[in-house]
This record gives sequence, C-alpha cells and structure tokens, in this order.
Amino acid sequence: MSFRSFLLRGAIVAGVAVMASGTALADRLDDIRKAGVLHVGVFDANPPFGFVDPKTHAPAGLDVDYANEIASRLGVKAEFRATNPANRIPLLASQKVDIVAANFTITDERRQQIGFSTPYFASGLQFIARKGALRQPDELKAWRLGVDKGTTQETTLRQRYPDARVIAYDDSPLALQALRTGAIQAFAQDGAKLGALLATLPNRDQFEISPFTLTREYMGVGVPKGEERLQAAIDQILLELEKSGTAARIYDKYFGPKSQAPLARDFTIGSTVK
Repeated sequence: MSFRSFLLRGAIVAGVAVMASGTALADRLDDIRKAGVLHVGVFDANPPFGFVDPKTHAPAGLDVDYANEIASRLGVKAEFRATNPANRIPLLASQKVDIVAANFTITDERRQQIGFSTPYFASGLQFIARKGALRQPDELKAWRLGVDKGTTQETTLRQRYPDARVIAYDDSPLALQALRTGAIQAFAQDGAKLGALLATLPNRDQFEISPFTLTREYMGVGVPKGEERLQAAIDQILLELEKSGTAARIYDKYFGPKSQAPLARDFTIGSTVK
C-alpha cells in the first residue's frame, strides 16, 4: 500500500468515526430513555406557567404539567431546573437540560440557535399599568417600560418604540416591584401571564391590564438544535394530549372559569398558526 493510499484510507476511517460520533451525540432521545430522566428547564417565579407550589415546595404550573405529561409518555421521570427568560437558550446550549418548557415564544431568531416543538399555547403582548393611565399603544412612545430580560417583549418594544425607555429585569417579580415604586410606568408580558401576576400585587386594585394587545405569539417546547427525533416525539405527544382532552384540562386548571385568572382558550394544538 502506498503512503497516499494509507492516508486516504485513514481519512475515510476517521470520517466514518466522526459521523458515528456525531450521530450518537445528536440522539438525545435515546440518551433520555436510557437514563430514565428528562431534564427540564422551567420558570419558578412566573405563574401560572412556572412557579413553586407554596404547599409542596415543588415546581408547578401549566408548563410543568406539560413537561410531566411529556416525560410520562416517553417512559421516564421529569427532573426540573429553574431558569429565567434570559437563561433558557444557554441552558439548552450547555446541555444542562434536555428541553425547556418555560413560556418559550417561537421566533425565527431563536430557531437559528435551538429547535422548537409544535406550539401548545398562544398569547399576545399586553401591559400592566395604573388604572386609567394606558388606553392606546401610541401612549407608550415616551413611557418607561419594564420587561423580562431576553424575552420577545423586550425585542418588540425596542423595535416599535425606540424613543421609549425600555428597562429589562431578570424576572417578573423584580419588574413588578419597579412598577409599584414608579420606576417604570408599565410592565409588558404575555397577556395570559399578566392576570396571575396582577393578582400577586398587594395593591392590585390600583392597576389593570391594558385593553389592547400588540402581538400574537406562539409558545413551544425548546429542544437542542439538531435533535429531530426528540422534537418529533414531543410533537406527537402534544398532538395526543390535544386529542385526548388532556391539553384542555391543563388549560382549564390555570385559565378556566374557576381559576385565578380566567381566560377563554382560543388556540388548540395542531391548529393553523396565523
């Protein structure tokens, strides 16, 4: 065998080894099933999507319920790790979690870094402000606006209202404290989340949710980039949850008529995204 043939053969063998290694690294679904655990990033201070149950001190919320259903149908148990909005993508990128279920809005920019399941929730950007203070979107142009850091709300407000002062906070409780003290004039979040957040304010009778919605946004489960089998498995599970009525029951638990913040359900899993 010539030296050139030897090098060529070595290169082929090395390439096959790299391809095999890449396949193994990219198959998170098998790793999850082998370990028997699905590691999930969730919120711990953003009710009703993710919070700590005051009685059990365990993670709770709509996203947590979905994560538990996904884990159960994968035949594994769920283990949760708290995150904030800005840390969701870094958690996935660092492989500290397998998925993120944390009111995660699907955007083209985020899709460049991670994958998303089919949407399982829809909402829109609204505001909490003092009663009677905010009636029209144009009034926001010169306001001090609070947002959670690393959210689509932050991006949207900076783009739409360049003259407004947009202040980003690590999480919603910090932003709400700033709203109460007057450091900001309005707090922006998903409308579906604002009802429960408003209920946490001791002087909530002085505040209200804006009568208008700026955007229509869809939330999905975040998965590592390139994990097509894991993403497909989650998609199938979410569709099954809708078909079985489980998705509707989860929604009613947090937004139904008997919930703390009733909100009619206007989106079903698998329906057309507008």
